[in-house]
Amino acid sequence: MTLTLISKAFAQDQPIPKKYARAGENLFPPLAWSGAPDQTRSFALVVEDPDAPRGTFRHCGIANIPAQWTTLAESVDTAPEQAPRFYKNDFGNARYDGPQPPAGDRPHYYIFRLAALDVPKLLTPDAAGIRAMWAEAKKHALAEATVTGTYQTQ
Repeated sequence: MTLTLISKAFAQDQPIPKKYARAGENLFPPLAWSGAPDQTRSFALVVEDPDAPRGTFRHCGIANIPAQWTTLAESVDTAPEQAPRFYKNDFGNARYDGPQPPAGDRPHYYIFRLAALDVPKLLTPDAAGIRAMWAEAKKHALAEATVTGTYQTQ
């Protein structure tokens, strides 16, 4: 079985609703996945904009998502128990910050990448940021899935 990732908020390569954008309600869009390998011990997620003017911009990084989870709810950052670990994004916040491309730019693509990991926790320090967390996650990845949405500032 192949790891798959979807969002009920937007379809593959379709616009992300404004409520999930930084200028909207800045809510984390709901995600669901299936097909994780049997050896999965945890998950990690990164949200990236490869179309940013200065190169890939990371909007969110989450590690230590429990292996038994198959969803992240809208606004997952408010989950009280077994909360996954958020890493500082390129805005400098340890949370989700939604799309915010420059006004007038063509639509940007936002890639949500989920990795099934063979370890229960990543030990990357919070201060290391998303780039370091994802590099460590890739060393332990059993499978990866993506879902991509677009966003354009009007």
